[in-house]
Amino acid sequence: MLKYYYQCTDCGQEYHSSEIMYLCPVCEKKNTPEMPPRGVLKTLYDYSIIKKKYTSEIFSSLRDTKFLDILPVHSLKSFPYLKVGDTPFYKIPKLESSELSFNLFLKDESQNPTFSFKDRASNLVSAFAKENNIDTIVAASTGNAGSSLAGICAAQNQKAIIFVPAKAPKAKLTQILMYGAKIVPVDGTYDNAFDLSIAATNKFGWYNRNTAFNPFTIEGKKMVSFELFDNLKQKTPDRIFVSVGDGVIISGVYKGFEDLLMLGIIEKIPEIIAVQSEGSDNISRNMNSDVFVSKPSSTIADSISVDIPRNFYMAKKYLQKYNGKCLTVSDEEIMRASVLLSKNTGIFSEPAATTAFAGMLKYMSEDKLEENSNNVVLLTGSGLKDLNAVQSKIAMPDAVKPDISFLDKLF
Repeated sequence: MLKYYYQCTDCGQEYHSSEIMYLCPVCEKKNTPEMPPRGVLKTLYDYSIIKKKYTSEIFSSLRDTKFLDILPVHSLKSFPYLKVGDTPFYKIPKLESSELSFNLFLKDESQNPTFSFKDRASNLVSAFAKENNIDTIVAASTGNAGSSLAGICAAQNQKAIIFVPAKAPKAKLTQILMYGAKIVPVDGTYDNAFDLSIAATNKFGWYNRNTAFNPFTIEGKKMVSFELFDNLKQKTPDRIFVSVGDGVIISGVYKGFEDLLMLGIIEKIPEIIAVQSEGSDNISRNMNSDVFVSKPSSTIADSISVDIPRNFYMAKKYLQKYNGKCLTVSDEEIMRASVLLSKNTGIFSEPAATTAFAGMLKYMSEDKLEENSNNVVLLTGSGLKDLNAVQSKIAMPDAVKPDISFLDKLF
């Protein structure tokens, strides 16, 4: 008996199948290259049975079994030995030497094995592949998802094939190569790489990890919500700031809390703030539009630079259903947030991650953070991923002679 089933985000059709599925086969036929894809599948479970299985202390019981009852895998032995998740959760009492009237928490996902949030999705996809005797996994990526899959597959003795835009940051491409994956640079955008990876999947029969294509990526990403609930001693945060590009991470955060809601563990979903760069705002700009209109993306935050957000419709439904908010920040605000974050907390995050922090700072400047409220910023990747992005914000001093007298000019 299957422990999970799929439901189409668009038409609502349910699929109870042990076969590998990506998009809803009905809605997929309606897709065009100019529009976000329809038919993204949501993975669901028999929540009523799970609730009966754990009659009391349900969250603690689920946590003790590593939440296997609400994951599409059967054994902990299927996961790689690398430590994914259980990332640091810091409370920050001050910014710029000023005490904060609200509670600010940072969830530092750069402490995952390949230094990004994407390991959560790769971890689960790899485990599913192992249980189903799949040895080759393919993905399209601007860098983080690719390096994540490459690293996780290296630990699992699986083969990873990564399609990347040729202009992706060198540090991320270096990671992919060091993990021994096959890299395919594409002369084009992330969307071009994405489409080519799907064509390769269809031709060669590889298992595809692409977000907003493989439904299990969201199941991996939802685990951060369980951790946040646990980090706050089984309380729901008031607000979570999430950087948004394709709309998959924010959907994963929503899915985790929605699972807890379905199980009766929580009574409400936290307010989730989708933060986008002004130069890549194709989700926030289309939230209230009947017809999706894309504009070319241009932002320093490369990991959330997306022309056609692949998970637009699911993210939109979640934001509307649970009263989420959207806001945009400029590249300059993102870089100021990067410097402030590093100097005040010791956490060096890449621009795509500090976009969420920039959103928090904007809320803070507008007095939208209530006194004593619990506010979480999800920091999705390390600043070491893209050192070129911050060069304009730093100045390397000239070398001095190895003579103590030369220090008089410095101090």
